[in-house]
Amino acid sequence: MLKNKKILLGVTGGISAYKMCTVVRLMKRAGAGVRVLMTRSATQFVAPLTFSTLSQEEVITSLWPESTGASTHAGVEHINLGLWADAMLIAPATANIVAKIAHGIADDVVSSTVLALRSPLLIAPAMDVDMYLNEATQKNLTTLRERGHHILNPVEGELASGLVGPGRLPEPEAIMAFVESVIEKTPLDLKKKRILVTAGPTHEPIDPVRFIGNRSSGKMGFAIANAAAQRGAEVTLISGPVSLGTPKNVSRIDVETASQMLEAVTKLAKKSDAVIMSAAVADYAPKNPAANKIKKSDAAGGLTLELRQNADILQTLGAKKNGAVLVGFALETENEVKNATEKLRKKNLDLIVLNSTRDEGSAFGADTNVVTIIGKDGRTQKLPKMAKFDVAVEILNRVAALF
Repeated sequence: MLKNKKILLGVTGGISAYKMCTVVRLMKRAGAGVRVLMTRSATQFVAPLTFSTLSQEEVITSLWPESTGASTHAGVEHINLGLWADAMLIAPATANIVAKIAHGIADDVVSSTVLALRSPLLIAPAMDVDMYLNEATQKNLTTLRERGHHILNPVEGELASGLVGPGRLPEPEAIMAFVESVIEKTPLDLKKKRILVTAGPTHEPIDPVRFIGNRSSGKMGFAIANAAAQRGAEVTLISGPVSLGTPKNVSRIDVETASQMLEAVTKLAKKSDAVIMSAAVADYAPKNPAANKIKKSDAAGGLTLELRQNADILQTLGAKKNGAVLVGFALETENEVKNATEKLRKKNLDLIVLNSTRDEGSAFGADTNVVTIIGKDGRTQKLPKMAKFDVAVEILNRVAALF
């Protein structure tokens, strides 16, 4: 899986840095090209010469060249390496580097290269248990996950402090398996493809402070956008109101209502190679939203809302297909496959992704999902419970095959 792949390894100042010597050896044995970057703190645990010998490449420990005039690229290696790499792994990743990446700080060669990186970023946190469980660290890791970076959780065990708990860097073989799995999920097979993704709910106003909405978190659509970008696609994400960070290398357009989403989608769909409609668009909206907040006294005895039907975005796109692959989603509570298949046919879709409320692990807001992918050719594939990024990979595999 790693043969001829170009891997950047960022080593930061944790006591488990020694494990990365074995990881470099395993990567080289697998046929990968490896370049190692080290923070100043990391050099206190392992000498750069060790990594240089194992990788057969110069180890970079500073943004500043040791000699002037030696290279026309001196001082910009972090930019060149960010373009060179097929993936970057930071291991061990200290609380300090996790915080820097989460907040965009670039004050050493590792954090600066992250900002210049165009390929997947893999992070393996390792630190003492209280540092790992600290609210700030956990919030930073959540931020990185939402941006679409890949996190290898630490394992539990005895730590350098003598305390026992989560914080240990996994063994080299587990780190290698993690890297290989990400590389497998992110082939650059969507380069030069323009993919439009919708995500999240829509909010249809009742008055200036109230709305009709639904429980969609947007996580599935954001995972699709992230996975597509990591496979080289030019991705535009149209999102309803959610509290998620924008995945790296994804252009984002925020909308609120179904009519706003319809306008944005119809404008961009004609320029797209694939449109993946994972948003939970409201079917109905208040017909006459109030200009001012409705007071409780104004609605004494109850409140009646007259609803109008929103335009069906999927059906609109299906009726005007221009050769783009069109993917829809369906949430069904009964006769799931039959109803979803009928929706696929009626709306002229190429694929439909069926969500069922019956399956454990597919609840609104969850990080996992259970779906069935149904094709226009009648091929039906039910996937087991898996992370939403992995579900996105499976959907994109089907889309890529249709290209």
